[in-house]
Amino acid sequence: MRFVMSEVLRAVDLTKVFAGVPDAIRVLTGVNLCVERGEIVAVVGASGVGKSTLLHILGALDRPTSGTVILDSKDLFQKNGTDLADIRSRSVGFVFQFHYLLREFTALENVMIPALIRGVDRRSAAEKGEGLLREVGVWARRHHRPMKLSGGEQQRVAVARALVNDPDIVLADEPSGNLDRAHSKNLHDLIWDLRDRKERTFVVATHDLELAGRADRLLTLADGSLH
Repeated sequence: MRFVMSEVLRAVDLTKVFAGVPDAIRVLTGVNLCVERGEIVAVVGASGVGKSTLLHILGALDRPTSGTVILDSKDLFQKNGTDLADIRSRSVGFVFQFHYLLREFTALENVMIPALIRGVDRRSAAEKGEGLLREVGVWARRHHRPMKLSGGEQQRVAVARALVNDPDIVLADEPSGNLDRAHSKNLHDLIWDLRDRKERTFVVATHDLELAGRADRLLTLADGSLH
């Protein structure tokens, strides 16, 4: 099932320069990108080329040296820190190569945390969290702490956490990078299922050619820009 397309995110002329000795390091030199609702975009490129930097800027975890990101009709980098944090909390979900689940909390509690930070009451956050864990196939493990979960289960919990605030877009940085082939395929199937059933939108940075090959669009980051 495909949905009527509408723009979720637009990046215009993004540059990122890191101070270096003796020379500055130019990572992004003019990235332009438009992502439509319900689209899965894969970004590939050599290690160190700047894929993570790009995702961090798209998700407002970092600021560009120059350029613009429009998300949900808002120019992100015209916002102050407080407003930007609020937009990031509401509109962006993040999935990283390492799940970054908090080891002292259960799977359900980990999923609830972003909602609680946003001020959602505990009962509502728990109901939403349980629904998402059921949706990603690990509801039966909701009371287990991360160390009691397999790598694939941990990453599915991380996906549920990314979705708990109903973001406009999910940015995934090598989401299957630490998984074996079987768990990787299961995670990829989950991403496509979420898109097809719930109109979820994903930008995925990956070295996984199977994942990249399934995307609606495959873009290569090279020489500081997308091709």
